[in-house]
Amino acid sequence: MSAATSENSSDLSPFHAQQLVEKARWAAASFASYSRTEVLAIAEGAAKAAAAQSRKYAEWAVEETGFGVADHKEVKNRLCSIGLFEHYKGENYTDYRIDEARKMIEIPRPAGVIFALTPSTNPISSVFYKAILALLTRNAIVISPHPMAKKCCADAARLLAGAAEMAGAPDGVIQVIDEPSLPVIDQIMKSDRIDLILATGGSPMVRAAYSSGNPALGVGPGNVPVYVDQTANLPQAAKRIADSKAFDNSILCTNESTVIAHSAISERFLGELRRQGCHLLSEEERDRLSNHLFPMGKFNIPLIGKSAEHIAQGAGIRIPKNTRVLLAPLERIGDDYLLSREKLCPVLGYYEVTNLEAGMTAARALVRRQGQGHSAAIHAEDPAVILRYGAELNVLRVVVNVGNSTGAAGFDTFLAPSMTVGTGFFGRSSVSENVGPQHLLQWVKIAYNKSDEVRFGNFQGLALPRPATRPRPPKGTIDYSFNWAGGKTSGGGGESRTVNNSDNDELREHIRALILEELRAIQQEGH
Repeated sequence: MSAATSENSSDLSPFHAQQLVEKARWAAASFASYSRTEVLAIAEGAAKAAAAQSRKYAEWAVEETGFGVADHKEVKNRLCSIGLFEHYKGENYTDYRIDEARKMIEIPRPAGVIFALTPSTNPISSVFYKAILALLTRNAIVISPHPMAKKCCADAARLLAGAAEMAGAPDGVIQVIDEPSLPVIDQIMKSDRIDLILATGGSPMVRAAYSSGNPALGVGPGNVPVYVDQTANLPQAAKRIADSKAFDNSILCTNESTVIAHSAISERFLGELRRQGCHLLSEEERDRLSNHLFPMGKFNIPLIGKSAEHIAQGAGIRIPKNTRVLLAPLERIGDDYLLSREKLCPVLGYYEVTNLEAGMTAARALVRRQGQGHSAAIHAEDPAVILRYGAELNVLRVVVNVGNSTGAAGFDTFLAPSMTVGTGFFGRSSVSENVGPQHLLQWVKIAYNKSDEVRFGNFQGLALPRPATRPRPPKGTIDYSFNWAGGKTSGGGGESRTVNNSDNDELREHIRALILEELRAIQQEGH
């Protein structure tokens, strides 16, 4: 079975699920010995193939899930493919490091097999992001997409798998479950053949990953406060907040939930927000909207990622044409006050405070129950205000004078670009930063006696051992002029690939070594 294929759920018995994982283990063991040059070529090939199809998958994701805006999803797909590769290509996750001052050698070791759960809200960008991180760190990855986005995600995973294999990756390094089901997910998640779970999604799924018995990296929900201080540049703050809240119809968990505005600038700031396509609701309209968004006290799931116009129409509210964001004036803030909870749609709470002290209290209240460890935003020019805001909130990233949707996700700041935002101890997560390749490998440390009487060895020029029997990338040149079409290729494969094998004896030796390795494994199993 090619890495570009996967099992159908009706046929994915426990035995077949185990086979899928075992194939990933073989691919991971093989991939672990690749050189940095080979790894970068593989990751770049996959990233370029993904970027070339960003628009197609953006439209497909919107069509399949009904969430978000295709233009904005295309941006995320590009940022999480070629953008992600460009960000990390200068880092070295394959070669060992020599620290002569501390008399230490550090050898990178990949996790092995990663089981990746991806959400319906950011489906394709999460598939691209997790797969490319795995490739950069020489891991194999098995992707389980959210059922609401299974078709587009499975196809995108096949695209990446095919591109990676074209560039020399072992067969099976990227696999996907076409038809995810809870029994299959549970079985794979709890398998002792899985080395790491990378979970992005709702709290129940993340908790299940943590209780699986396997190492897991998961994230908690957001509920982002954005404080607008009296020292803020109001036109810029209004534009940045409105653009951020409207981005992909607020589908990112980093989107702003509630504006907390200083009373000294509130009236002027509301005028600036109106100029940016925000519509302030009356109290009666706000209450009607609250009932529409939170029937029976739970968020109305079909409204996730829908436009402001769609939501207003469903609530029976008339709004001006071209309204991007609905502003809901809040009476108070608290977990029992529904409109102050997380809202994955272009509805933005608006809460006015008389001074900084009240603003800090409101911001702390927003993240007290939901959103701990996640993120917050502030628009201000006073460094003392900014420092206090960052120090007093139980969040792990505070962005300044930038939209939080893309700022906290690392696209408009120097935070690491990520679709998995760690919430740390505050949010009951094992990771406190934006997840990157550094979280998918560990470093073996060879440490010498620190006594001056023990001489540190000379490791310069030494190479790590590389098994002779692992699959090698084809000799010759590879032309990365992909012509992919929905995971199917055209023109005899859709890719141009030139391989010049001049040494048949070496090829025969390579095949003979593979056969001997398999025979040894069979003999060991017999004992």
